[in-house]
Amino acid sequence: MDFIDLKPQFQKHEAAIRERIDRVLAHGRFIMGPEVAELESALADYTGAKHAITVASGTDSLEIALRALGVAHGDEVVTVPFTWISTAEVILQIGAKPVFVDIDPLDYNIAVDQIESAITPRTKALLPVSLFGQMPDYAAINAIAAKHNLPVIEDAAQSFGATRHGVKSCNATLIASTSFYPAKPLGCYGDGGALFTSDDDLAHKMRAIRNHGGIRRHYHDFVGMNGRFDTIQAAIMLGKWPGFPAEVQARARIGARYTEALRDVCQTPAIREGNTHVYAQYTIRVPDRDALAAKLESAGIPTAVYYPKCLHEQPVFAHLGHKFGAFPNSETASREVISLPLNPHLPESDQDRIIEAVRTALS
Repeated sequence: MDFIDLKPQFQKHEAAIRERIDRVLAHGRFIMGPEVAELESALADYTGAKHAITVASGTDSLEIALRALGVAHGDEVVTVPFTWISTAEVILQIGAKPVFVDIDPLDYNIAVDQIESAITPRTKALLPVSLFGQMPDYAAINAIAAKHNLPVIEDAAQSFGATRHGVKSCNATLIASTSFYPAKPLGCYGDGGALFTSDDDLAHKMRAIRNHGGIRRHYHDFVGMNGRFDTIQAAIMLGKWPGFPAEVQARARIGARYTEALRDVCQTPAIREGNTHVYAQYTIRVPDRDALAAKLESAGIPTAVYYPKCLHEQPVFAHLGHKFGAFPNSETASREVISLPLNPHLPESDQDRIIEAVRTALS
């Protein structure tokens, strides 16, 4: 059993994917070909955002968003320490400082009631993460941001397809960023990502920054980067795009099935009122994670840990001066979380095998 098995998805959409790739090979526009614009239109329609801008990776999308907002050396960006390194890495890359806020212990998203105390005169943006597949309370976050005249960027790398009170992830804030890494709820077969906004000026600027700072060839208005999305990757995503809504439903159904079967033996994911969850990772908590992982491995069940160390514990962030104990909810979660195999094409027999192995290991 693979932790994330992409083969069944490819087999289901193989004909459409190959046809789309063949079109690109025939027309030869491998950089910014027509499939890129077609995919962007589909993504914007799906989320409800006015603009979708595909880029080379989810990491690039975050950096482009910060650059478009003018975040620079000496500025601060409020985010969380319990996330993949990209979220805070890009803040350092542009010379700004990540200011960490602890997480809520139930949904692993930012502790909204702690955001305001982290804001200083140097704060230039808020960067919450929609972790594991569900969104935090963006209405409350946007209200705090408006009070302090700050933009909000949703790091939606794990939550594309999720909703909160009917609003889709990637359309809840001024800018949203997502990743199309293959293991994500909506993935390509390489690296990729996208930005979303309904602000025309920001959309123009982000499109320029991803293309060396200019929209027209040989005209460069901003300091940019080579952050363009690959045409063949766009073609692959278009080939399997019609199946995405059903995959979102399947993720929710399998996640709910796991929770019903496991809630009495471990801490299962808590879904906040008004939320849907796409389970980019189905993450449970147990006091002795390593023992559970070893027992599951012996039963042939792969697991993964997102994330074994918080960002403030990583050497690259040591200069921020945080000591262990600064963010107790994040630190405890990092020692207790473990994720189980979940993909929208996981057979029910494999689901049963996983459930039985977890229950046996924890009995």
